[in-house]
Amino acid sequence: LLLFYGIMQIYRVIFLLGRFQNVSISQNETVQAVVSTIPSEVAFITLQFHTQHRNATMSYTRMPGLGLSLTAVDSGLVSALRRAQTSLTLFLSSPDGNTVAGTGVILSYSSTDPVPGACNMEFNLDIDPNIYIHYNLYETTIRFHMTPTLNSCDQSTGTDTRWRLQYDIYQYFLPENDLSEHSLFTGFQAVADKQGMMENGKRVMMLKSTDVSSMVFNSIPGQGIIYSVIVRDPLLNTSASYVPAHTYACSFNSTLDSCQTLGKISTKIFFTITGLAGLFVCFFGHRFFKCELFCMGFSFAAFFFFILITRTTELDYDIRLALSAMLGVVGGIILVMIWWRFGSVVAVVVIVVGLMLGFLLASVVLFTPLGDIDVFRKSDAVFWVTFCCVTLIVPLFFVRWPREGNITTCGIVGAYAVVLAVNAYIYTSLSYITLNILKRLLNNTFSAVFTDVPFQTIDYVMITVWVVLSVCGIVLQLYRERSRPFFPPSPYIMWQQERERRKTNILDPSHHFPSLPSRLLARVRQLTKRTEPAGEHTPLLL
Repeated sequence: LLLFYGIMQIYRVIFLLGRFQNVSISQNETVQAVVSTIPSEVAFITLQFHTQHRNATMSYTRMPGLGLSLTAVDSGLVSALRRAQTSLTLFLSSPDGNTVAGTGVILSYSSTDPVPGACNMEFNLDIDPNIYIHYNLYETTIRFHMTPTLNSCDQSTGTDTRWRLQYDIYQYFLPENDLSEHSLFTGFQAVADKQGMMENGKRVMMLKSTDVSSMVFNSIPGQGIIYSVIVRDPLLNTSASYVPAHTYACSFNSTLDSCQTLGKISTKIFFTITGLAGLFVCFFGHRFFKCELFCMGFSFAAFFFFILITRTTELDYDIRLALSAMLGVVGGIILVMIWWRFGSVVAVVVIVVGLMLGFLLASVVLFTPLGDIDVFRKSDAVFWVTFCCVTLIVPLFFVRWPREGNITTCGIVGAYAVVLAVNAYIYTSLSYITLNILKRLLNNTFSAVFTDVPFQTIDYVMITVWVVLSVCGIVLQLYRERSRPFFPPSPYIMWQQERERRKTNILDPSHHFPSLPSRLLARVRQLTKRTEPAGEHTPLLL
């Protein structure tokens, strides 16, 4: 290791306070980050360095060591300055021997500002201003070390101790569908310091020193998010920023399901077909009632069995999706057969179709900031009771206005299926209206997650598309069906009525028409019986 670092080349890069500097670290190369002309009133500085997905090592010394260095995608170090110190040197290197490109900045603070991550006893660095991110399919967790005041590692809890400090958690959404390095670096330049984050980011929550120094957010694969923590001293009215950290909730290095290939082929096929069916239902669902029932039954059954299969088995995603689609087809056929056999509008429209619209509306209500209030995050019971109440209220209106309710469901649910189809190719936050509910059903710890998502240009466009399609579909179907019966009659009941009519009405020509079994038997006899030749059978007289 000593020989390796001995042959590494050293390049010097000059940093200016508060100015971003793009740095490229080549193989077998150490970058010496130098900052000079530091004002005398500066008590400590933080150097932060960010790359998109490759690790970089930042250290106090040329040779990285435990407690003196940090290797991460988003790394930062704090250096306290001696009296009259005007320059400082830190080191950057590539731990994997690959070329690493990133951007860095040095920020300065005064003696009254709180030191981010000082007196650290949890992570490797003595002073650790970094934010650590861990994610899975469902949630993204950030952790950080809370801050005492400068030169203070006290254990007392008085108002003049570190326990008075407050921590504001911020998040900043990068542009949607943009995985470029330029977009990430531009985002960091906007929110690297405390002023930029307060102006451009969104404050999620304020933590006290007595709270747990971690937060859980909703994972949004493919969406870049920068997280930051700003520690405030209410007594001195000062503040300081931790080193921001970012995540896309996906891997750039994975050969399967990487950030560039998030959408599975099976998902695209499934939701493309779903979107086409939804577009048909949106404009023609009530007219072609059996097709509408099949689509609603398919959606209901596929959603239910996907949850059941996922929670009870360890099958691959593609297999789970295929099984759910097959069982969804069975569910659609069963719903059509129930209506065909019994002709009950209450059973199929009020219950199934009404619950579909109620489920979507309840999801929309809890997709708003209302879903992130503490009472819903801390209690699953309150959340699900509220969700079920909203879902069950909607079918009550179907009892009084069944046709209008059915057409409304066709328009709103069908148009949302089109939005989901678009999401299979271009990310839109509207998919999380139902995906958040699905995650909560599949993950027992998802209730504590903040479900905030970005709303950018594509989302407003898709909201417009959803509203326009819904309104056009509802208006068109109401106009076309205004003079028609509310619902088509059941084929089975019509056949029963026709059969009874033929039995009792002897003047009806069909009364004397043979039954279907008799006609089939006669036809079989014609095919199997030998045909006798016509004419005389005696010899001709000559």
